[in-house]
Amino acid sequence: MRTRTAETLSRDVQALKPYAAILNARLLTLLQYRAAAIAGFGTQLFWGLIRVSIFTAFFRSSNRSQPINLPDTISYLWLTQAMLTMVMWRTDADVTAMIRTGTVSYEMLRPVDLYGMWYARAVAARLAPMLLRGLPMIIIASVFFSLRPPPTLPNAICWLIATCAALLLSAAITTLLTISLLYTISGDGLLRIVPPIVFALSGMLVPLPLMPGWLQGTLRFLPFSGLIDVPFRLYLGHISPSEYPALLCHQLLWTFVFIAAGRYALDRALQRMVVQGG
Repeated sequence: MRTRTAETLSRDVQALKPYAAILNARLLTLLQYRAAAIAGFGTQLFWGLIRVSIFTAFFRSSNRSQPINLPDTISYLWLTQAMLTMVMWRTDADVTAMIRTGTVSYEMLRPVDLYGMWYARAVAARLAPMLLRGLPMIIIASVFFSLRPPPTLPNAICWLIATCAALLLSAAITTLLTISLLYTISGDGLLRIVPPIVFALSGMLVPLPLMPGWLQGTLRFLPFSGLIDVPFRLYLGHISPSEYPALLCHQLLWTFVFIAAGRYALDRALQRMVVQGG
């Protein structure tokens, strides 16, 4: 029994090696764009200062009690700036070009699962800019712009786990958007509509605790709160580590839903796809 289990585990590890290699190669490629990262960091820092000024003016102009105080709101805003690139669902430019030119047919000849390959690339595309911009943003904001540290070590650990789960969820949605290009002539319309909606519903534009009370239940049910709001409220200590297992299940469940939807859409698209040219 133990031998069979070890053999099964060994086969699973071997099966994952090609996708780990794809993720690593793509990540190393994207980490080379340091000049773009520096420019992006400067832009995100500038907009972070503007957003903090806007919300500071909002709090100072109102005497009403808010569900989140100003110092925590400022920390929330700096975290959104640090993790901005994790939810900017710009599809993979290389894959988009392959779909539009028909060279995607060559991708189908590779001895790996097409969805797994695109998903690994999406993870790398979300992770690389976050490492190049997000980590420096957290350090700078902590030193100079009042970004508070997590109140306890368990909160910090849960925040890191939640961020990893959010990365997997973000990649699943990004991959589904990439697959949707197989069904359209251009696909630009969908790629213009989806990101603003997700930004609004995830807490990227306005912290979700500041949204209307009658909307809170819907916001918590939708998958987008798992991208921004859940990790950040864990960071701030608004969510107890004991509550996080249920929220982690929520993040992973929606990830599996988007992966299943992406696989189904890809299978259907490949069955009807016709490539012309020569």
